[in-house]
Amino acid sequence: MSKILATLFVLLVWVNLNAQDLYMPRNVKSAYDKGTRSADGKPGKNYWQNTGDYQIRINVNPETGLVNGSEDIVYKNNSPNPIDNPVIRLTMNIHRATVARETPTSEDYLTDGVTIDEFKENDAVRSWKDGGQTFQQFRLSKTLAPGQTVKLSFKWHYTLSKESNREGLVYKNSYFLAYFYPRVAVFDDIDGWDRTPFLEGHEFYNDFNNYVLEVSAPKNFVVWATGDLQNIDEVLQPTFASRLKESFTSDKVINVATLAELQSNSVTQQKDILTWKWKANNISDMAVAVSDRYIWDAGSVVVDKSTNRRASVQAAYNTEAKDYQKMVEYGKHALDWCSNNYPGVPYPFSKTTIVRGFADMEYPMMVNDSTFEDPNFARFVVEHEILHTWFPFYMGINEQRYGFMDEGWTTAFENLIGKVDMGEAQANNLFKQFRVVSWAKSPSGSSDLPIIIPGDELSGRSLGNNEYGKAAVAYLALKDLLGDELFKKSLHEFMNRWNGKHPLPWDMFNSFNDASGKNLNWFFQNWYFSYNYIDVAVNGVEASGNNYKVNIKNIGGFAIPLDVVVKYADGTTEKFHQTPEIWSKDQKQTSVSVSTTKPVKSILLDGGIYMDADETNNSWEQK
Repeated sequence: MSKILATLFVLLVWVNLNAQDLYMPRNVKSAYDKGTRSADGKPGKNYWQNTGDYQIRINVNPETGLVNGSEDIVYKNNSPNPIDNPVIRLTMNIHRATVARETPTSEDYLTDGVTIDEFKENDAVRSWKDGGQTFQQFRLSKTLAPGQTVKLSFKWHYTLSKESNREGLVYKNSYFLAYFYPRVAVFDDIDGWDRTPFLEGHEFYNDFNNYVLEVSAPKNFVVWATGDLQNIDEVLQPTFASRLKESFTSDKVINVATLAELQSNSVTQQKDILTWKWKANNISDMAVAVSDRYIWDAGSVVVDKSTNRRASVQAAYNTEAKDYQKMVEYGKHALDWCSNNYPGVPYPFSKTTIVRGFADMEYPMMVNDSTFEDPNFARFVVEHEILHTWFPFYMGINEQRYGFMDEGWTTAFENLIGKVDMGEAQANNLFKQFRVVSWAKSPSGSSDLPIIIPGDELSGRSLGNNEYGKAAVAYLALKDLLGDELFKKSLHEFMNRWNGKHPLPWDMFNSFNDASGKNLNWFFQNWYFSYNYIDVAVNGVEASGNNYKVNIKNIGGFAIPLDVVVKYADGTTEKFHQTPEIWSKDQKQTSVSVSTTKPVKSILLDGGIYMDADETNNSWEQK
């Protein structure tokens, strides 16, 4: 056997020994067997997903909080399966006193939920039995065959909650509307119908649909919503219509309407009821804000330098929210940086609107954020919510089950943009205190649960730890392992393959393996499927002349990057950075060689944002 063939043989044996099949649930494995998913990380040749065209009309009464709606849904079955029993999501039933929820609530939060006033199937009136839950299944009068469509029509009403959370009353005569319409639940190649009850502590899983939305409200009330406003001149008086249109191409921040102008009844057209018309295609949801006293600012920024495409950035807020005076600038900066750095994919939508609320919550093209005295924290929060544009709204993540694929990515990128905003030291300190310390320093068993555990089976701190901080440092460790160039190449390949679709964690893992040309399963196993935590220790130092062999024990098990910090006898220090690659062969122990030209006084292991559970064993002193 030639030396080249021998080397290749040894390499193949090593790869085979170190390759590790990741645990895969039986329903996921079945999807791969059926060819809807592919082992190379691409959508399989048999991949499919269903979709709908929604025409929604709602009337909002700001005095009473009553919302009346009607809609027509043309739902298409792209699956190979006949459909008999669709599931309809009625999320606003979360406000009913009889519905299960994770935490106690107040009287102001409770309402009667959604009342379906009329239901039609293909224009034929059908009876609707009120099940009272956040989703409801029903039987079609005729089976929906593969490739066919069905028209489902609803008339409904509900009252907005007086206690604002992700939706409801925000401020006098000011409301945020989310999850406000009956929608067809996701029917996918993994579980079939999504029958997960909505719980306030969890998030969402939606199909990509086309929407036409009409919102009727009294004159002098401004409406903001997902999508593009189709009838600017019909709802705004000329001066304000002109200001809004100017903002679409302007680099400056334009005050579209002041509070004084709103109070003088000069902003909107003066027909008693105005209907604001919005349109958005291939998007996962719609949200709305309504107010007669919110200041309105707007500007725009180039988000795709190759085409010079701009996106609008708007803000709606009350006078007391002083941080919102800079909110359009914060939004423009976020769209610019995120489009060109991380995730580095041009902002995919035409606009974003940041609304003063309480939820600190993301929606397609909309943000519902609190107001903060600290402008740095206000910017930190809005950047996080805007980053959700890519995960889950560009990538159709099942947030209910695999929230680490949206919150985790967003939290990782939040740290990266934070370094630009406030410097590395301040950004990392905020990240550690806000995202890491709660689980890294906690000896509780709930802190060590594997990230891959389905989020719809968890709640509270264990859910938050897995979805946010723990997942974020895992992604940042992957970035450190691959290096910026290969990491970004692999990330973009994953996003190119799966945007507008429903990727699973295994699709992500396989795509990174394929795009990077590396078998990273050892890393994915270590971070996502284990009960590991962060705890490394110096396990002795062997000195030989100017060479030092630092033996490191990985007590906690996570494959973290770290710095070997050498302090010399003259008081100077030097850092030797180690990527997670040091754990690829043995995740329990490793050795790092350090060559110096000066006498060594001490050696310290510094994980930075990878906060060590026990730092007392992280150092060595020269005797």
